[in-house]
Amino acid sequence: MDHNHDGGEFLALLDGKPVSAQTADWLGRVDTIAPVIEKWREEGERQRFSPLPVFEALRDAGFPRMLVSRELGGAQVPLETGSQALQALARLDPAIGWQMGVQAAIGRLSDYLPEPQARELFLDQDALVVGSVNPTGTAEAVGGGYRLSGRWGFASGSAHAAWLVCAARVTTGGAPRTTAGGGPEIRMLFVPKSAVRMLDNWHTLGLRGTGSEDYEVDDVFVAEQYTVDQRDMFAAPPARPSRGYGISYYDFGLFGSSSTVLGAARGALREFQRLALTKRPAAGTSTLAASHTVQDRYARAEATVRAARLLLADAGWHAEQYGETGGDALSATVRLTAATVAELSCAAITSLFTVAGTSSLYASSLLERYFRDAHSAAKHITLSPTNVEMAGQYLLGGGLAMRR
Repeated sequence: MDHNHDGGEFLALLDGKPVSAQTADWLGRVDTIAPVIEKWREEGERQRFSPLPVFEALRDAGFPRMLVSRELGGAQVPLETGSQALQALARLDPAIGWQMGVQAAIGRLSDYLPEPQARELFLDQDALVVGSVNPTGTAEAVGGGYRLSGRWGFASGSAHAAWLVCAARVTTGGAPRTTAGGGPEIRMLFVPKSAVRMLDNWHTLGLRGTGSEDYEVDDVFVAEQYTVDQRDMFAAPPARPSRGYGISYYDFGLFGSSSTVLGAARGALREFQRLALTKRPAAGTSTLAASHTVQDRYARAEATVRAARLLLADAGWHAEQYGETGGDALSATVRLTAATVAELSCAAITSLFTVAGTSSLYASSLLERYFRDAHSAAKHITLSPTNVEMAGQYLLGGGLAMRR
């Protein structure tokens, strides 16, 4: 529970649900490294990627492998624990929560890779494994593997990565290969960062500190065992002793992005409360906190964020309980939840940003940071309103499509 606030200690709304010992442990780890994150937060914004001391603190505390199988060197925490930890990181700096959420999503591919390669990427080295699962490259099938070429975007955390995943459409003799269902054959191919050319193009409104640059690969051979067939990612990975989670990649990957935006909203609530208790508007005789309009906005924002927290926790519970059997019903639930959590979180932040007045305009304001970062994160495909539309189509008797 977080009941300590500038201006005194009080309980605005009862929030006494206990967390598990495991969740308490990981939230304690966030508290331990918080001074490092706060110290280097502005430098990360300036240089557009996380400073090395921050990555080292995250690595030493176990966050990059938090949601990887224990057999592969990870902590294999429950989804609720992982989500709470990512939210807590995002409250300190959404760019950090985002990078660890992306690492958690890409880390899920460890359950799909052959075990020797999964161990090489996730156990035998402690740098990040990041990249893109959007198939913007081509993989020409050759003996023993593929010749990979292409350009990909949004390699969040690439400054501290050793491997990158590249999604590509498979070709044979230059012609696209298709699956039994008639769609393009797509594979995820892992390449060492030394084989990649990073492009310094990450100049953005929000999430500036994530280093989410584009990257290029030019005719690099990738052995078959360093690849994953996209078709497999729609189902839970095959059972094996090293498997971390019996949940499909696409039902799992949305929790990192939605947890980050939700964490930003929780941070905005705390920051606005601090501001409202001390700020007196120009020509005003009382603080913002005394305004009836502000009281109404803040309470509604609190309720909106609480609704998002409950939605996300509920979806996480269902994913862990029905990861192998939930099918499209689970996928629709997760996708609808992720998009709705982002929508609610951004709405709450926007309301607080607006009523804070000119204070929220300055880069020195954390409200300004939460506003920029949350709205930037919400542009990600996992949080797109398209997910709501597709869930609606499914609920009304249609199939569950990725997009129209």
